[in-house]
Amino acid sequence: MRLKYSIIISFICAIMFSQNKEFEPGKLWKDTDGVHINAHGGGILFVNGTYYWYGEHKTEGKGGNTSLVGFSCYSSKDLYNWKNEGIVLKAEENPNSEITKGCIMERPKVVFNEKTKKYLMWFHLELKNQGYNAAKAAVAISDNPKGPFKYYKSYRPNKGVWPMNFKEENKTSSPNEDKLKSWSSEWLTAVNDGMLVRRDFKKGQMSRDMTVYVDENQKAYLIHSSEDNLTLHISELTDDYLDFTEKWTRMAPAGHNEAPAIFKKDGIYYMITSGCTGWDPNEARSFSSKSIFGPWKSLGNPCIGEDSALTFHSQSTYILPIFGKKDQFIFMADRWKPENPIDGSYIWLPITITNEKPVLKWAEKWNLNAFKENQ
Repeated sequence: MRLKYSIIISFICAIMFSQNKEFEPGKLWKDTDGVHINAHGGGILFVNGTYYWYGEHKTEGKGGNTSLVGFSCYSSKDLYNWKNEGIVLKAEENPNSEITKGCIMERPKVVFNEKTKKYLMWFHLELKNQGYNAAKAAVAISDNPKGPFKYYKSYRPNKGVWPMNFKEENKTSSPNEDKLKSWSSEWLTAVNDGMLVRRDFKKGQMSRDMTVYVDENQKAYLIHSSEDNLTLHISELTDDYLDFTEKWTRMAPAGHNEAPAIFKKDGIYYMITSGCTGWDPNEARSFSSKSIFGPWKSLGNPCIGEDSALTFHSQSTYILPIFGKKDQFIFMADRWKPENPIDGSYIWLPITITNEKPVLKWAEKWNLNAFKENQ
């Protein structure tokens, strides 16, 4: 009899926790087990009718900003209700592993390679006890969107390779540039002219906040904060998505952008980023280009309304194209809680395009019908 009641109660709970019919940005978002979703700095992949949300599994306390568990995965058919699929890339017990417990693993983005039929997870990796000095891009592989993913390799991208269209005169250091005062006009000019590219040329460029974008022709690109977070780099990946082709370019040199998120509409690439203020929110920026490699045009803050100067107290992580729906995109962002990272919440908002500029408007509650209303 007890078993019977237990089954009934479990069934009722399952029904209760699977009735989300709208998004409530910033509110507690429970999975189908009734637990707050733990997938921070995430990205989403659509496979055969199912969305898979990958993110950082945070723990309680300040130590939760390091990787003590790994990357989580959730699945959904409707984007409102998410089932916990577990940890798909685990932080390892081996102290000699690059992804040993206590390292920093951030912003996982999973893409599918049509040629190899593999799922590739790219992420930002910092080695244990080295703070943010390693600044590496790392990749793991799986045969299944639910994992498990096997750690493959980390990189400092584009080692020994100059960016495309890099001026010949900028390949040589300027006299006394190492003595310039940080943030002076002379220093910013030197950064713009490639001072930090030259510094990291032999060991490879830095890679911190990042995303991965796969174009219609199946070419993939890693877009990552580099040059001490002062400049975004756009690096083409090899056909197997496991390495770099040596084709790369710089975006908004000395612009101090991080948290890149990208989408494409009517042949125009759009990117939303944030400034660099640690865990604190700041004003979002947006850009557009007719080529993935640029030039990129600054479009200003895409947010409108109250708290728009703080991106509604959040930071961008990914832009989700809704499968089968033309020109419907969701802006995904995090409200970080560095004192207790597991409590971080999520901001999802519909993106509209007005005069070839992305627009984000706050909504306490909304559902996918919002796209029909904006058309």
